[in-house]
Amino acid sequence: MSEMSLIAGRFLRERLHKLVGRRGERQTPIVPPANVAGQALVTVIAIMTFLASLTLGGVMLVSDAASSWQSQIAREITIQIMPADGLDMAATLSRARAAILSQPGVTGASVLDDAATGRLLEPWLGEGLDLDELPVPRLVIVSIDESAPPDFAALRTRLQAEVPQARLDDHRAFVDRLVAMAQAVVLAGLAILGLVLAATVLTVVFATRGAMSGNRQIIEVLHFVGAQAGFIASQFQRHFLKLGLVGALSGGAAALVVFAVVGTWTRANEATPEADQIRALFGSFAIGWSGYAAIVVLVATVGALTALTSRMTVVRQLAAIDMISPVES
Repeated sequence: MSEMSLIAGRFLRERLHKLVGRRGERQTPIVPPANVAGQALVTVIAIMTFLASLTLGGVMLVSDAASSWQSQIAREITIQIMPADGLDMAATLSRARAAILSQPGVTGASVLDDAATGRLLEPWLGEGLDLDELPVPRLVIVSIDESAPPDFAALRTRLQAEVPQARLDDHRAFVDRLVAMAQAVVLAGLAILGLVLAATVLTVVFATRGAMSGNRQIIEVLHFVGAQAGFIASQFQRHFLKLGLVGALSGGAAALVVFAVVGTWTRANEATPEADQIRALFGSFAIGWSGYAAIVVLVATVGALTALTSRMTVVRQLAAIDMISPVES
């Protein structure tokens, strides 16, 4: 054996001894435990997890709010009676109420009086309205049994027979549009969530390749002297799992703080127009325990995805090295 071979063999053994170490000794990690690239990756993962958590929480809020709207609308239907010359509005409203109360599936009916109708129109037409001078339809609010709803077609036919001026509105068209809008928002949110996770995976791939490039000589030495690809990949996997969990926890915690702060502000400012608009769109702006659990699952998913992506990238890179090395030799 030549002197160069002895020197090369001694060098390889020393590098392997420093990296792997003896049993009970602290091993020198292949990947540096802390560097600028690692800090940047933690920041990127934190931002991605923050955006993903906001998206997930927003989707859950919209879905819950839409379900609440749909349930509230499904509990009530409306009878509208247009004013006409010679029509006794009070008597007509009473007949319509009596006719609808006799039908199965109806739990109650109340006539919307002049004061309540004026309050509904006040934001658009101002105060002091004289409803007798305006062709404003009068309303009967009908409560229905959600567990055993009535036959709306039969209900409409009976009402038309009793009160020809009445028109039944079951809000079905509005409910259909509401459900379609909620589904579109949910699908858009899930698509954004998928894009954020895909961007996170690509970021981890580039970071892993960068770490491998900076430690290429050490990795090749280990690999050529017999270190299995799984051992090398596990070193990177452990390192990037830690980075992924730190970043994901930071981003998820920041998102939870945002939801908690906005929810607290909404509850503390219930009388303001801004809070009323938020409550109308998103309810109480509280994601509840299911939302917190979903964000925790998202954080764990991001950490596991980071580790798995790093491992797969290392294995693929080592396989590429094995394919290139015979050609170079």
